[in-house]
Amino acid sequence: MPPTLQTVVRRMNFRPLAGTSGGGVLDAAVRWVAVSELADPTPYLEGGELLLTTGMRMEGDLRHYVGRLVARGVAGLGFGVGVSHEETPPALVEAAEEAGLPLFEVPRETPFIAVGKAVSELLAAEQYEEVTRAFAAQGRLTRAALRPEGMHAVIDRLAKEVGGWAALLEESGEVRHATRGARTEAVAAELARRRGRPVPGRTGGAERPPDSLALSAPGEHTVIQPLGGGGRPRGFFAVGAGHAFSPVTHTVINAAGSLLTLAMEQGRTQLAAERRLRTAVLELLLSGEEDRARTVLGALGGRLPDGPLIVLAAPPEALEALEPVAFTAAPGGPHSGPHSGSGEEPVVALVAEPEAEEVAAAAEGPVGLSQPCGYDGLRNALDQASRALESGGGGVVRFGELAGQGLLGLLDQATVRAFSAALLAPLTGYGSRADLVRSLRAYLDSNGHWDAAAQRLGVHRHTLRYRMRRVAELLGRDLDDPGVRAELWLALEAAQRPSPASPPDSSR
Repeated sequence: MPPTLQTVVRRMNFRPLAGTSGGGVLDAAVRWVAVSELADPTPYLEGGELLLTTGMRMEGDLRHYVGRLVARGVAGLGFGVGVSHEETPPALVEAAEEAGLPLFEVPRETPFIAVGKAVSELLAAEQYEEVTRAFAAQGRLTRAALRPEGMHAVIDRLAKEVGGWAALLEESGEVRHATRGARTEAVAAELARRRGRPVPGRTGGAERPPDSLALSAPGEHTVIQPLGGGGRPRGFFAVGAGHAFSPVTHTVINAAGSLLTLAMEQGRTQLAAERRLRTAVLELLLSGEEDRARTVLGALGGRLPDGPLIVLAAPPEALEALEPVAFTAAPGGPHSGPHSGSGEEPVVALVAEPEAEEVAAAAEGPVGLSQPCGYDGLRNALDQASRALESGGGGVVRFGELAGQGLLGLLDQATVRAFSAALLAPLTGYGSRADLVRSLRAYLDSNGHWDAAAQRLGVHRHTLRYRMRRVAELLGRDLDDPGVRAELWLALEAAQRPSPASPPDSSR
C-alpha cells in the first residue's frame, strides 16, 4: 500500500491550507511526486500524484486549474513559497477549499527533490514490507501443508491470510473442504457454466477447462484457480473476501495454489504406490505366503481381514469407492485371467464374511461375491467372484446363486457359445436338413433309446437310425461314447440359450 497523504505531510512538515477538513481526505494514497509549472499539467499525470508547483504561470481564475487537478485525481497540491510568490495566492486557497483539493504550503527551505526522495523511500519501504508479509504468509502456508490434514490445512490457513473464506473442490465442482462462510454454490455454478463453453478452434462442442478467473460483486471478491499440471484440471480452489485483493494477497493465493497442486500430485503418486503394494501383497497370498503378506502390509499400517473370507469382484471404476472400506487390489493385478469380458480386469476386494454385504453396497454398482473361503482357497474364490461379476446379472451376484443354475451357469458364456457353434456347424450347414439337429437332441434326451426318440420325433426308428449315422459321419464322432454325448448335449443346451443383451457403449 503506498504511503498516505497524511504520512507525507507529517514527514515533510507541510502546512495545510485548504481541502483537508473532509473525512478520510488525508488517507488518500500518494503514488508519486510530480513537479510542474504548466498551466495545465493534467496531460502528464496519471492520478494519485502529489503535485508540486511554485505558481510561476498561475494567473486569472484558478478554479479551472484546480478543477482539472481534481478531475484528474491528484492526491494533493503542494505550493512552494519564496520563489515566485512569497505566500500562497488567496485565490488558489479559495478554489482548493471549494473543490475539496488538499492544498499545502511547502517552505522555501524544502527542495522539491527532497519531497520526491522522501516519497520514494516510503514506497520502497512499503514494497519491502509487502514482500516480507508475502514471504511470511508463504511460510505459514508451507507449514500448514506439512500438517497431517495436508490440503485441508492449506485451505484453512489461506482463509485466515486473506481475511475471508477458502474452498477446495473436485474437478466436477463437488466440495471437498470449505471454511465457514464459503460461497461454494456460486463457485460450483460458475465452474459448471464455464465448463460448457467450447474450446476455440475445436468443433463438436468439446468442453473448455475453466481457467483462473476473478469475480467481483458488491461486497464480494472471489478468485478461482485450477489445480494440477497442464491439460485438464484435477480440481479447483476458490478464495473470497469482502474487500478487493492486494498484490500481496494475490501472491499468497498463487503460493497456496502451488502448494495445493504439489500436494495433489504427491497424493496421486502415493496412492499409485499403495495400489502397487496391495497388488504385490495379493501376489504373495496367491503364492501361499500369507505370513509374509501380513508382514509387508503391517509394516505400512495395514492389515488383512480374518477368515473366513469373501472375495468381491467389481468393475474398475469401483476402485476408489472400495479402497476406504476393504483391502482392495487395483485392476491389472495378478488376478488377471480369461474371465474379463470388458477387456479391463476387475477390482478385487478381500473382506471378512460378516462385512461382505456392507462392502458390496459401497461399490454402488455390479459386484460378484465368492463363496466363503480361507486364504488357502483364495485363488479359487477369485475365480468365483470374477465369474459371478461376468454373469451379467447386475447388482450383487453371489457365486452360490450362480452355481444353482447348473453346469452351464458356471462356464464362460461367450466361450460356450463359440464351442457350440463350431461343434454343431456340420449339422446346421447340412443343406436344408435342419432335422439332424432336432433328431440329435431327441436321441440324447431319450438316453439313446431308439423307440422313445423316434416316438418323440414322430418318425420310424429306422429313419432315426439313418439320421444318427449321418450325424456321426458329419461330426466325425462316435455317438456311443459317453464323453461325446456329454459334449454334444452341452453344445445343444448352449445353442438354445438366448445371447445376453449387448452392454451399453461406455465410450458415450
